Amino acid sequence: MNIDSTTGWLRGVRRVVSPTATTASRRRARVDRGARHQPAAGQFGNGWIERFFRNDLPADIDPYFATISDIEVSAHMLVGRDGAPTQFVPFHKRAWHAGRSEYCGRTACNDFAVGIEIEGTDDIPYATAQYRTLTSLIGALRRAYPSLQTAEVVGHSNIAPGRKTDPGPAFDWTELKRLLAAAPRVS
Repeated sequence: MNIDSTTGWLRGVRRVVSPTATTASRRRARVDRGARHQPAAGQFGNGWIERFFRNDLPADIDPYFATISDIEVSAHMLVGRDGAPTQFVPFHKRAWHAGRSEYCGRTACNDFAVGIEIEGTDDIPYATAQYRTLTSLIGALRRAYPSLQTAEVVGHSNIAPGRKTDPGPAFDWTELKRLLAAAPRVS
C-alpha cells in the first residue's frame, strides 16, 4: 500500500467518497472498528457501514437505524472482515469518527487522528486478514506522514472511554504490535 501525498488517497484501494469530511491535518493513527454500525452483532459484509458513511442509511430497515440514520459520521478507512480496505476520506481531511473525544489531554481527536474502522464486534475475534491489512495500512501512513512514525495506535475506547468500547476485548493488541514490529522499518 502507498498513499498519494498530493491527494491523500491510497493507491489501488476501493474508494467510496463520504460527504462527511472537512479539511484538517493528521498527526495520530487510531484504530477503531465498524460493527457498532451493524443492526445486530455479528452481521458482516452487508454494506450498512458504507451506507452509514455516505449518509444514506435507510431508517426504516432496522429499528436501530432509525436512531442513527440522521447522524453524520465517517472514517478515513474501513477494513472489512476479509481484509479488504475501503477509503472514504482522504487522509489530509478530517473524518468525523471520534465524536466527543480526548487523548493525552488533547480534545476533539477528529482534528488530529486518522480514523480506521475495523468491521467486527467487541466479542468476536477479528480475522487474520484484518490484522494484515491494518499492519500494511499503518505502515503506509507512517511512510507518507513522518509525524505518524512514532504515533501510538489506540482504540475508540481509549479516546472516548465510558462512551465507546471498541475495538473491544476481541481485538488482539498483542498480535497487532507483533505484526508492526515485524514489518519493515520506515526510513
